[in-house]
Amino acid sequence: MERQTFDYIVVGAGSAGAVVANRLSADGRTRVLLLEAGRASHPLSRVPISFAKFINNPATNWCYDAEPEDSTGQRRIPVPRGRMLGGSSSINGMVFVRGQAQDFDTWAQLGNRGWSYQDVLPVFRRMESYAGGDDDYRGRDGPLKVSDLDETGPLYDMFFEAAKQIGIEQNRDYNGPVQDGISMSQATIRNGRRMSTAHCYLEPARKRTNLRILSNASTDRLLLDGKRCVGVRYTQHGETHEATAAREVIVSAGAVNSPKLLELSGIGRPDLLRSHGIEVRHALPGVGENLRDHYAPRMKWSVARRNLTYNDRARGLALAGQVFRYALSGTGFISLPASPMRAYVRTRDGLAGADAGISIMPFLVDPNVKLSRQPGVTLVVHQLRPESTGSIHIASAAPQTPPAIRFNFLSNSLDRDVLLGTLRTARRLMSAPAVNPLGGVEIAPGGAVESDDELLSWVKATAETAYHPVGTCKMGSDPMAVVDDRLRVHGLEGLRVADASIMPTLTSGNTNAPSIMIGEKAASLVLGNPA
Repeated sequence: MERQTFDYIVVGAGSAGAVVANRLSADGRTRVLLLEAGRASHPLSRVPISFAKFINNPATNWCYDAEPEDSTGQRRIPVPRGRMLGGSSSINGMVFVRGQAQDFDTWAQLGNRGWSYQDVLPVFRRMESYAGGDDDYRGRDGPLKVSDLDETGPLYDMFFEAAKQIGIEQNRDYNGPVQDGISMSQATIRNGRRMSTAHCYLEPARKRTNLRILSNASTDRLLLDGKRCVGVRYTQHGETHEATAAREVIVSAGAVNSPKLLELSGIGRPDLLRSHGIEVRHALPGVGENLRDHYAPRMKWSVARRNLTYNDRARGLALAGQVFRYALSGTGFISLPASPMRAYVRTRDGLAGADAGISIMPFLVDPNVKLSRQPGVTLVVHQLRPESTGSIHIASAAPQTPPAIRFNFLSNSLDRDVLLGTLRTARRLMSAPAVNPLGGVEIAPGGAVESDDELLSWVKATAETAYHPVGTCKMGSDPMAVVDDRLRVHGLEGLRVADASIMPTLTSGNTNAPSIMIGEKAASLVLGNPA
């Protein structure tokens, strides 16, 4: 089998991988191969509201499901992951949240040098183009376009006032010095178009002759020569190919597929690998462990007042008006991220920062991801930094077999306490005098569900995740760490991991922005530049 040789091979063209490929090929001389298992593009991907179409679409989404567990009522809850250039940045809800300073300071305190907030803040600034906020915190001319929403109206005004009435102040920039407060969402949207890493990082680099981008190319295994990774084997259009990396392979396949690829390649827990008939090439027990995600129940209220929510304003003939508005100005319902408004709150006194998030959606959605006929609002609530951890491991030696995903939600008592506090804070918000004119009636979980046990039972029976899996190839120096603070796989040469799987703990909010930051920092580390 003939092998082509590159300097670097990047596996996965998602939020981090697209960034890595752009930066490593920027000099015009370094030969880079970028492999993406999914398609090159989708005609709707640049349209923001498309996230609702992609959430369960196998043409653009791996459509994974978690294993049934007690914490999820024995349900197989969905774990959507992007399957196209741009990865999850091409199908996600586009909300842009960096997280809190303490998230990254925690990483540094765990022994990861170069990952404190002061270390990563310049990386966040370098990657973004954003008009608001303070110059000390925000970037102005980076490749990733971030915007404030052009959304106003009486419903949002009611929520701002209601939040104030229960002690939650408005925050003009939750990606600035302080996250606490209620805000309109910042989003990877510009002029009504989605700003994925496929658009912001790969499109400008596509014409480089030293960068080869292959879509529909599924990486089946890493090639090892002793303790050095020397290349990859991948399948494209039914044919198997191999490629050699003269310098390094960078795995950016995401929190689900990165540990899966390592295990298929014989890197991981020896007993697990042997149970699937895989030769152990390198024992590394932490591969696939430390899985974390935001367990996020959807609280719902019906609304008596008409023409305030998008259930009235974007259905039937009204939808035609929204299409016309979007075509004319790039605004309105079709231009929205998943949740146009958000609040970061503290569930108890004595905390240094917010420990919970509430995403506010000005509409009700039916289980089939369609706008409900009934007008209402949805509040998606979650703890920001859960302590419960699960795992993702291969279910067979066949690359096409989905891995087994076990979240182990709510196994830590702190997680249960914080989630209960967040549910009750959301109820306080919806009971504030400012929202009384809505005539809102709680329909999920419902006003009769009051005790801790009743609320937790409802969560287990109905909650999904916020689609923020991280941690399965965690960074650190302890025995369960997979990569070091330069993202090099422990005990191997020529191999790094750069995506959300390296996060030792979850960041406070949506994970797309930190994943892009990881891609930026990884490229700097590979090139030996100050990160």
